[in-house]
Amino acid sequence: MKRVIAVANQKGGVGKTTTAVNLAASLTATKRRVLLIDLDPQGNATMGCGIDKNSQAWTSCDVLLGDCTAADALVLVEYGGFKLMPANQELTAAEVRLLTMIAGREFKLRNALKPLRDEFDVILIDCPPALNMLTVNALVAADSVMVPMQCEYYALEGLSALVQTIEQIKTSINPDLEIEGLLRTMFDPRNNLANAVSAQLIEHFGNKVFRTLIPRNIRLAEAPSFGKPALFHDKESRGALAYLALAGEMIRRDESPDAVDPPETKVAAEGQGMPQEPGTQEKALKAELAPTSEVPEMPEMPEMPEMPEMPEIPEIPEVPEVPVTPEVPVTPEVPATPEVPATPEGPVTAEAPPDTEAVAPSSSAADSAEAPEAPEAPLTPV
Repeated sequence: MKRVIAVANQKGGVGKTTTAVNLAASLTATKRRVLLIDLDPQGNATMGCGIDKNSQAWTSCDVLLGDCTAADALVLVEYGGFKLMPANQELTAAEVRLLTMIAGREFKLRNALKPLRDEFDVILIDCPPALNMLTVNALVAADSVMVPMQCEYYALEGLSALVQTIEQIKTSINPDLEIEGLLRTMFDPRNNLANAVSAQLIEHFGNKVFRTLIPRNIRLAEAPSFGKPALFHDKESRGALAYLALAGEMIRRDESPDAVDPPETKVAAEGQGMPQEPGTQEKALKAELAPTSEVPEMPEMPEMPEMPEMPEIPEIPEVPEVPVTPEVPVTPEVPATPEVPATPEGPVTAEAPPDTEAVAPSSSAADSAEAPEAPEAPLTPV
């Protein structure tokens, strides 16, 4: 199984990096030699493997610009056991420099990987979410393209543009380029739209659609924060088992290309890679999403006795109409009494002049005047 697979889709948020990291770990668990190349300037695959993207001496940027060989830029991933070519934001500068080159810019990655093709069984390339020069380098260097996608309307539009780009590169630069398969990610079988889009994909692409479904799983989402693939974060999770199933399906396809599952056959999420009845995985996902506790059966309700018929209510005689009381005539208003005119004031009488005669002293003044002393009586001789 010596091949280079580009994980590409110009639409972001469809699970490219999650697929690249977890598929690398799952293929390594099946005793395959795996190399993961991070070709996204965001460096999410590097961080998801537990590697600090800002402390690396050599990255994929240096490999594209020819500053170092591909072997010099490889690091060993602790959780997984596969090799990684890290990337960081410097890869944006490499893309700008590639655009200024006149010839040979599309073959930079392809030429750098030639010495390593025999050392690995599978080389996975995590592409950026755009059809830029970095993605073109990955498609030129790859043998096939894996397209992760959500079962939504916008994903179908993006898929048509990607297929056209693949056909153009196949016609002009890389005639051996093929579509490895379409991988349905973040799949929820309870969603009618997801089931409808999934049916359309199988109708148009047939065996190119992987039978394995990657469910929406919280363990897959939180594993990058621990710097581990989901297989080492929680090996019993549905996400980890689904990527093991995907690795088994890819190995089975590679070993027997003619024995490809028909479009109706599904692969169990447990990762055994054995064909099952149509709709098995969707049913398994629905069963896991359903509540685990069984609802007890409700006892049968006893029959209610028939209610006796109610006697007829006699009709109430009509109440005779009350004669209307005639209206009382309104008393006419009494005319207001005219105001009496005010009496004019008489002439003011002049005050009498004060009396010029002497006023007799008041009793208080008489009391206050001193009385004359009486003469002493003569002494009578004895």
